[in-house]
Amino acid sequence: MTSEQQSGGGTELGRFLRARRAQVTPKDVGLPPGTGLRRTPGLRREELATLAGVSIDYYARLERGKETRPSPSVVDALARALLLEDDEREHLHSLVARAARTAPGTPPEGRAQAGPSRTVSPGALMLLESMRPNPAAVVSRAHDLLAWNPAGLRLFPGIEDWPKEQRNYARYLFLHPAARHLFDDWDTQIRGCIAHLHATAGADPEAPDLARLVGELLLRSPEFARHWERYDVKGPSSRRKNFHHPEVGDLSLGFQALQLEGAPGHRVFLFFAEPGTPEHDALVLLDLLGQEHTANTAANDDGPSTVPPEEAESPSS
Repeated sequence: MTSEQQSGGGTELGRFLRARRAQVTPKDVGLPPGTGLRRTPGLRREELATLAGVSIDYYARLERGKETRPSPSVVDALARALLLEDDEREHLHSLVARAARTAPGTPPEGRAQAGPSRTVSPGALMLLESMRPNPAAVVSRAHDLLAWNPAGLRLFPGIEDWPKEQRNYARYLFLHPAARHLFDDWDTQIRGCIAHLHATAGADPEAPDLARLVGELLLRSPEFARHWERYDVKGPSSRRKNFHHPEVGDLSLGFQALQLEGAPGHRVFLFFAEPGTPEHDALVLLDLLGQEHTANTAANDDGPSTVPPEEAESPSS
């Protein structure tokens, strides 16, 4: 399933414009509510076109993917009219640039690249080991967990019961029954996850790994489908994450996502606590529990899952 099939056709630029238009009310931009029944809670096409200083026909062509080369001044006018913040404005410009590159009649840029590698370098594995007892994992652009240290897996209760190829941070957030209870701010976490997936998919909407994940979550999680339709690309600003962990209790951990050089799309997710704090002591215990679990299951880690993703309860069911 391609990203266009997942979103009902059109272009990524058009979908973003429609989604953001639906989030802005006439009151937000100083317009009267108007008369008659509104088919959308947000701005009508003609209202946004007027605010941006373009014709209604031109704006309609943008949404439908018939116009793919708006000028920088038009893009900036649309961003102002839609009240876009910096992350959203940057995403709009990237979608416009991509729409121009892929417009009909544009010379192809060459053969499509293969999907990103899932291989983690020995150096990255050493980095994960050096971060113990702090939980850390190498994650792909589609949030697949590619490698981890003991606490990096144990931090997410139940995910170790899934086969390695099914271990995915986004899948866990939306489909594992433990996730909603694990996070103190589950709604914030899912919005940040979707924002990252949207931003990544906007740069490469035909990426097969992203398309497969988004297609699965659209079908299996109404919560994901509802948030995906909003097309938010602004993630949470907090660099701390709060957990209610069933084995080590409540945790408030710092968080960093680090890009790995030489491994496109690979990042290190690091959760950490200051030494000498109760949280750090809890991470020492979590690291020990994770190490014991790894030792006990090393012989059959690739065997059948005790909680297959297709049987896990969706948080919205």
